[in-house]
Amino acid sequence: MKVVSDKQNRKLGIALIIVMLVIVSLAALAGKFAASMKVETVLVRQADADRELEWLCRSGVDFARFLVGQQATVALEPYDSLNQRWAGGPGATNNPLQSFSLTNQLGNGTFTVRIVDWERYFNINSAADRKHPIGRQALESALTQMGVEDLDKRVIIDSIVDWRDADGDSSLNGAEMDYYANLPRPYLPKNGPIDDLSELLLIRGITSEMYWGTNAPSALAAAAGEEVKSFPVTLRDFFAPMSVGFININTASDKVLQLIPGIDAALATSIIRVRAGPDGVDGTGDDTPFRNVSELATIGFGRETIDRARRFLSVKSATFEVEVEAEIEGRKRRMRAVLNRASATDVKVLVTHRQ
Repeated sequence: MKVVSDKQNRKLGIALIIVMLVIVSLAALAGKFAASMKVETVLVRQADADRELEWLCRSGVDFARFLVGQQATVALEPYDSLNQRWAGGPGATNNPLQSFSLTNQLGNGTFTVRIVDWERYFNINSAADRKHPIGRQALESALTQMGVEDLDKRVIIDSIVDWRDADGDSSLNGAEMDYYANLPRPYLPKNGPIDDLSELLLIRGITSEMYWGTNAPSALAAAAGEEVKSFPVTLRDFFAPMSVGFININTASDKVLQLIPGIDAALATSIIRVRAGPDGVDGTGDDTPFRNVSELATIGFGRETIDRARRFLSVKSATFEVEVEAEIEGRKRRMRAVLNRASATDVKVLVTHRQ
């Protein structure tokens, strides 16, 4: 009887061990399943957040469309200037947009918009057009203000013109397919309009320092002791790829204003001083923007100079670059868009880029 009892005990012990192993295995499987479900839940949550961020960015673009469109309805302000709400200024006391913020909460997140008009710059496609009355002069003036040497200026100007024109014939100092095809990493010239200003980095003679300034990769390398040519201003400070072709005297920098024949450094400084108002700072409540180009007479512009300037200057803008940053619980997404305002009710999105 004792032998039988021992056998039964051994069987019971083995059965108990098997049961425990099964329980441990099931517990491990349950743990893995729970962990898997947790990961899946996180992924689903992130996917939902990504969708929300996308729509927050798009909402920011639509909000920018609303702002620049509504600004065109303000009868007391027949101009676009840096003190208006779309530009980040406080807005005039009686401006109906004064109460709007550029940062807004929507749903589970927030979006912030930054709007920059491109009429504060010279259109690079106009500058590269052989038929434009001051195109080449504007390029030369910009490169001179940057401090580019004369020989390099001639190469860059001709190469920009060649990059944009439709033919395959090189200018005297320019470059066409025979040059680009023989580079270590060959590519073809565009032979068409410049759609994005960063295309300039592909053009013969233009360095990253000329485009990016102190943010250029090679400029950063200079911190390690390499000698790299630096520039006080860059091509991005002068040009935009799209605009209606007029420069807005209420938003342009003094450097850009000097691209226009008849406007020297002193006159450009006077324009900035007058529009900035008593405090001398652009984009504040006491700004006094120009209501029309004729008001340049108040700062010493002669009639002939004003008549010539009318071909290139304005007090309005029509092309706007919008940068939107959306955020949900620490997760961020950025979007960039370009708008064209034909009228208060016709503000089109020309292009969008996710960043």
